[in-house]
Amino acid sequence: MRCILVILASLLSAMAVNAGEQSINAYDFSFKTISGEPLPFSVFRGKLVMVVNTASECGFTGQYKNLQTVWSRYRDKGFVVLGVPSNDFGNQEPGEEAQIKSFCEVNFDIDFPLTTKVHVTGDDAHPFYLWASDELGMLAKPRWNFHKYLVGTNGQLVDWFSTPTSPTSGKITKAIEEHLSKTSLKDK
Repeated sequence: MRCILVILASLLSAMAVNAGEQSINAYDFSFKTISGEPLPFSVFRGKLVMVVNTASECGFTGQYKNLQTVWSRYRDKGFVVLGVPSNDFGNQEPGEEAQIKSFCEVNFDIDFPLTTKVHVTGDDAHPFYLWASDELGMLAKPRWNFHKYLVGTNGQLVDWFSTPTSPTSGKITKAIEEHLSKTSLKDK
């Protein structure tokens, strides 16, 4: 399955380059909201997006609080946190979507967007994650819950952060602020 998706992505990329268009970017992918509605990534066009694979029963689950903090701090400036529940690591997201949503709201007062539960690694990984791994290489693949990708306002991957890196760390807030300031300079 992964091989077919990679070949398809390569062919589409080659066709786009040959047609004088940009290559594949995050806007070419789609998730479903935690409630099951379509969530094309293109709804975030022009925004800086942090895509995070989450899990409710992980030692890093406390990062939900920090994800909500950065979302609250920067959302009015064009920043989005997109939580992507996954049960790929240690079976630490066993619940159904309604349980996951309730857990996040009750325990962490989460109001940033969440997707349905997906695979983020392996042959059955969501196409966004296959693309991100191909774009950024093996070192940037999720190796545990709460791996973070930063997608620029143009839909291209601009950075990634490993699980232990807190969403409120200086490294991440610096990256967010730098990319948001570049965006605001373009708007002037």
